[in-house]
Amino acid sequence: MAKGPGARDFFESLDRGAIVEAIRRAEEKGFGEIRIHLQHGRVADARAEAERTFVRLGMAKTASRTGCLVFIAPEERAFAVVGDRAIHERVGDGFWLEARDAAAALFAEGKFTDGIVAAVDRIGAALAGHFPKAAGQPDTNELSDDVSET
Repeated sequence: MAKGPGARDFFESLDRGAIVEAIRRAEEKGFGEIRIHLQHGRVADARAEAERTFVRLGMAKTASRTGCLVFIAPEERAFAVVGDRAIHERVGDGFWLEARDAAAALFAEGKFTDGIVAAVDRIGAALAGHFPKAAGQPDTNELSDDVSET
């Protein structure tokens, strides 16, 4: 994350409703669960913390193993994007870095909500491409779409 507003400004500036709506739109197109998690306080390694948070949020227990997490630690100006086994096998390491970079470009401009939505849109496109839903095909929303925080 680029230098800019402090962590409090980051948390206060987010349009959580827009983020939840982006998650819902993305999950309508493909089988998968997308979560956004905001970490208060300091973290030594954003990726390692993202992986621990992924498990703690129950994301490794989804039926299709297609959960995706955008983990953000504003105090450290760090974040990571990680995914479960099934989606990772299809997209590889480079995809997670691309999703992270799509957000980072907007974060650098102070557009935090837009950055998160850009990452969600990219993840949604990957889920739709690799795990598409047929028209009218039912899907259970296995995890909350709300932005989580610890």
